[in-house]
Amino acid sequence: MTTTRFLTGITPSGTPHLGNYAGMMRPAIAATREPGVENFYFLADYHALIKCQEPERVHRSTLEIAASWLAAGLDPERVTFYRQSDIPEIPELTWFLTCVTGKGLLNRAHAYKAAQDKNAEAGRESDDGVTAGLFMYPVLMAADILLFNAHRVPVGRDQIQHIEMARDMAASFNHLYGEHFTLPEAAIEDNVATLLGLDGRKMSKSYDNTIPLFCAPAQLRKLIGSIVTDSRAPGEPKETEGSALFQIYQAFATPEQTAAMRRAYADGIAWGDAKQMLFECIDREIAPMRARYDDLMAHPEKVEAALRIGAERARAIARPFLQTLRAAVGLRPLSAAQPQAQGTQKAGRAALPAFKQYREADGKFYFKLVAADGRLLLQSTGFAAPRDAGQAIARLQKEAGALQALAPQLAPVAGVDAGEVSAALQALADANT
Repeated sequence: MTTTRFLTGITPSGTPHLGNYAGMMRPAIAATREPGVENFYFLADYHALIKCQEPERVHRSTLEIAASWLAAGLDPERVTFYRQSDIPEIPELTWFLTCVTGKGLLNRAHAYKAAQDKNAEAGRESDDGVTAGLFMYPVLMAADILLFNAHRVPVGRDQIQHIEMARDMAASFNHLYGEHFTLPEAAIEDNVATLLGLDGRKMSKSYDNTIPLFCAPAQLRKLIGSIVTDSRAPGEPKETEGSALFQIYQAFATPEQTAAMRRAYADGIAWGDAKQMLFECIDREIAPMRARYDDLMAHPEKVEAALRIGAERARAIARPFLQTLRAAVGLRPLSAAQPQAQGTQKAGRAALPAFKQYREADGKFYFKLVAADGRLLLQSTGFAAPRDAGQAIARLQKEAGALQALAPQLAPVAGVDAGEVSAALQALADANT
């Protein structure tokens, strides 16, 4: 069975609330039990420093977020759960990627452009208040992903650009130093549940309308009691559409319970009774986790131990890979003239033809097939997106008739006939079986 590697970063910024749990934590933890999937979850504490310069807040939030995930059921034995700052290979790889990344690419990053636009609206210098950390954020994120050669990265649509930039950086490095990085794919989270908050708007810390995930039962009851409802009296039919109370209930109830609550709305349930049912429904699921969370917060050494285990597991992958990358860029012992092949399998693979994907100054994405001796065998025309180029490479390696089917997207190479290209593709196919 082929294993797909997923990687998810969690920025420690504040206390998790019910919306975080229902929308991201609960489905993410459930996904860790799927067969054929290898999961990496990390606390992005380096990223937190870009926006927060309050040491105690960063420290406290890191503990709260880690304890929340563990209490909610994340199993450190099943996933690799680590703290970003415990992996020194990440900042080193960030520098390697910095040296192959064009400033123009970073100029187009959404967060940087948003900061510049905000300054322009306020009549300030375009880079006023913009730190190098904010500007370099996409490179650090790319290092997080590429160090572990993640296949898929779950993100919302507003984060797709960062995955595309990581692909650009990986392709640039591969073009210069050989095939080292997998080009990651964004796993778009279109179905993430967004809970309404106490005031009927999206539950968000910025609106101060959240229900903390592990607040005490008395506070939970009080906050549920403050959820805004309309003025319909007991006995009057009520609408579920747009009801924050009903939507939150639905996120924690079974389908049968949800159907019963829908009927109760139609029958005119009193708001006080509906809120009592919501409290009982949430507390039933959260109470066991709350006890675990309280224990972890009282004994932070347990959280630290789990993160240390994850860091050791992560570094067992990161250390040797970073050494390979160091050798590839020329940072190796002076007695070693060339990178040393590690084992006969790797040496054998080095003698195979190889695809190289890259981006040109025209903004388009290209690939080429290079023979083991470095000769150019096949050259593509430009693709609008890196994914299109990657899919064409995949077809060439897997489909017998792909060479002919993709002919309009391939540029002829002087002195190379179709038979030599077909032989090279067959050699790659044989090596992968």
